Amino acid sequence: MATNARAEEARHSVPFLRWVPVGVGLGCIIMLAFNLRPGVVSTGPVLQEVQNDLALTPTLVSVLTTLPVLCFGVVGAVTPWLEGRIGLRNLTVLASSLIAVGLLARSAVPGALSFLGLSAVAFAGMAIGNVALPSLVNVHFASRVGPVTSIYTTVLAGGILAASALTVPVATLAGSWRWGLALWGAVACVGLYPVGRLLRRAQHPWAAVRRAHLHAPHAGREQSDAGPVSRSGPTFGAVARTRLGWVMAVFFGLQSVQAFAGFGWLAQIYRDAGFSASAAGMLLGVVTATVVPLSLLMPLVVARAGHPGALVCGLSLLYPVAYLGLVAAPVSGAWLWAVLLGAASALFPVSLLLIGLKARTEEGTAALSGFTQSVGYLLSVVGPFGVGLLHAATGAWTLPLYALAALALPQCATGLYLARPVTIEDVVAAEPTPHERRP
Repeated sequence: MATNARAEEARHSVPFLRWVPVGVGLGCIIMLAFNLRPGVVSTGPVLQEVQNDLALTPTLVSVLTTLPVLCFGVVGAVTPWLEGRIGLRNLTVLASSLIAVGLLARSAVPGALSFLGLSAVAFAGMAIGNVALPSLVNVHFASRVGPVTSIYTTVLAGGILAASALTVPVATLAGSWRWGLALWGAVACVGLYPVGRLLRRAQHPWAAVRRAHLHAPHAGREQSDAGPVSRSGPTFGAVARTRLGWVMAVFFGLQSVQAFAGFGWLAQIYRDAGFSASAAGMLLGVVTATVVPLSLLMPLVVARAGHPGALVCGLSLLYPVAYLGLVAAPVSGAWLWAVLLGAASALFPVSLLLIGLKARTEEGTAALSGFTQSVGYLLSVVGPFGVGLLHAATGAWTLPLYALAALALPQCATGLYLARPVTIEDVVAAEPTPHERRP
């Protein structure tokens, strides 16, 4: 009760929060979360049609499947700095606008390079949204990080499910893959409405708000009309000097390898096994349908668990079971392997929650989120691109699936390390500064 009262007092002590009701903040979080993945997932079920229509070479197809994680890593690295320059809500508007413009425009262009370029624009918006979401949750719902993380990760999974299941039917009904992809640009435009309300309700449009106000609203760091407040918490560079930051990034990167290899290639694996485009899309939808309820449940379980390492390892080990099953019985066991892959994909909401649990302040959350997601996504570039190269070299999916199965072991190891009760603020405070390291 005291925490809620302090959070409410903090909301009224900060101009931005005073003018943004909880419903507006939650609506913004939900719509942004929904639009973070359909642009990535929707390409997979119609990849063959896109490749034929745009004359994509095998190398460009691998680039297309790798482009999301590359953008997530590069753009995610500069997002904390950008947040400090323009503020969290303006960052949210920028993310939503880039997603909408990129997805709509790419569905209409005739050339391969323009399609890749506009896809990169949309993926850049998604990268900004990836990093901004944990900060939005910590600003608006400081005492409800676990439940709200469950809500937005479930909505995010719902966006993946919708894109997996609806892209092919819409494209078939309209007579072109372009309409199947344009649908998600239109949905992203709808998402601009709650984000626009967030901006209109802000009293000072270019002032950044820090979660430190939620902890010490009268500690001498009040919002200034002149611009962003100063940052005194952990920085991107400080996180980069810690073992916790790197383990968090590797953990996030490993689950991203699995996720984006699946987004890019799983539907094609099913099609090569003999399934139609619509059936492959439905199987991809089964993967996502399985993870939707788990996205709601897992963050709550992890938030309350004293040691979530066993849960993380259990989810990780579902990957090799599913991949080995795809090698041995890709048709007869297709539905079972899809369910197991969906259950293993619950590592994604778990990793997002761990970012929130491993930081106490908005500065710490932004720095850890930016470092974890930028480095993690850059590490995961090897996933979709490597799978494409291995398939091109061998002409089969066996070796790529074996390689993905082997990644479960380091996923377990890093998950066990992150189960320890420590925050990035504590780790950074205990680390010697570069000046102190000098002899």
